[in-house]
Amino acid sequence: MPASGKHRRPKQHKIARKLAFAGTGGAALALPLISATTAGAAVAQPAAAPAASTLALPAAKPAAEPAAAPMVYSVVGGDTLTKIAAEHSVSGGWKALYEANRTVIGSDPSVIRPGLKLTLGGAAKAAAARATALAAKPAAAPAAVKTYANNLDGWIRQSLDIMAKHGIPGTYNGIHRNVMRESSGNPLAINNWDSNAAAGIPSKGLLQVIDPTFRAYHVPGTAMDSYDPVANITAACNYAAARYGSIDNVNGAY
Repeated sequence: MPASGKHRRPKQHKIARKLAFAGTGGAALALPLISATTAGAAVAQPAAAPAASTLALPAAKPAAEPAAAPMVYSVVGGDTLTKIAAEHSVSGGWKALYEANRTVIGSDPSVIRPGLKLTLGGAAKAAAARATALAAKPAAAPAAVKTYANNLDGWIRQSLDIMAKHGIPGTYNGIHRNVMRESSGNPLAINNWDSNAAAGIPSKGLLQVIDPTFRAYHVPGTAMDSYDPVANITAACNYAAARYGSIDNVNGAY
């Protein structure tokens, strides 16, 4: 016969026992059983959507206003540039109007034919601006006038400057040496005793030049007077250059 024994109650899990009857005052509160395998697991929360970023765009530039087309005027009988400029308030007056339309009008601003098309707008304004700028620009100072001493040194230096402009060779020393031999530096010296004097054409001046030679080799820009010291030196040097190559090559009567 089967052995009799005590009825054994089934063993409940420790956690189940504790949760079977939880509460106060006999009221049972059913609590969810927690699986051991998930007891320590964290609940994943969905990631927050990133905030939308705002891209700053550069402000649009206003469209440039189109330049106003210049006004064109058709000349009628009796018109003058002065009248047209006054009636249409052309900046700069008739001169600016003429400069803006020179190719149409021609070289004479006082003559304009009926039917000519004149620009009164932008071109006239530009011409007026140019005229104003030129008027405001200070005039260039005149070049200083070179002066020379009224003595032998000054006469030689002035002659050398004139000679340089005309391509006549010669040096200060060459001129000075010959002047001192011929006249001792006296611009009014005259030879009344040699063959030239006998022929009625005496040698004159600083470099003792006869009148026919002076006239033949006179240099423009100097006085037509053989006694004038600068004219005498320059003509004599011009003659010496033609015959001897330069006054520097003259060392005696020539």
